[in-house]
Amino acid sequence: MLVLASASPRRGMLLAQNGLSYVRVEADVNEDIPEGTDPQEAVKLLALRKAQAGLTNWLSTGGSPQDVVLGADTIVVLDGQILGKPESDEDALQMLRALSGRTHEVYTGVALLNGEGKHESEAICTKVTFRSLTTEEILDYIQTGEPQDKAGSYGIQGHGGKFVAHYEGSFSNVIGLPMEYIMERLSVWGIEA
Repeated sequence: MLVLASASPRRGMLLAQNGLSYVRVEADVNEDIPEGTDPQEAVKLLALRKAQAGLTNWLSTGGSPQDVVLGADTIVVLDGQILGKPESDEDALQMLRALSGRTHEVYTGVALLNGEGKHESEAICTKVTFRSLTTEEILDYIQTGEPQDKAGSYGIQGHGGKFVAHYEGSFSNVIGLPMEYIMERLSVWGIEA
């Protein structure tokens, strides 16, 4: 059985769209990372923390140690700096201005583990290039409310997709799960769609 250690509706949607059945568990973790941590290592660490918290919760409710727990975390990186979720509309404005006309990386850390000690983690990268944005476009977008709960202040699958000139890599990775990678790894763990 696949156990998703994430409250993200987008991650659940991606799994379902790819024919995967899953159950969801709580995975509240401290998302602080040491200053200067490499973004790839940071996102893998956060994904692993979430998977471990999910496994603990799953086992405490009678889940099987053989079940596979999936933890994930997505970050946006511009010039080596991690752009998290905006704390305010002003914060979203600053992030989107910084991304305008530039290329950034989106990393999703993926951790798979079970209660029998098996585990793996990886960070998958997609490069995303924004076209140049006007302040009016950014402000109109912020008014949609879409940026509020998204790393880098945008959702590629929503209204934010109109800002993207092109991308290299996995589209679903930018939404929150690199499904090509996930499907391949889950088959190794014995989970098929």
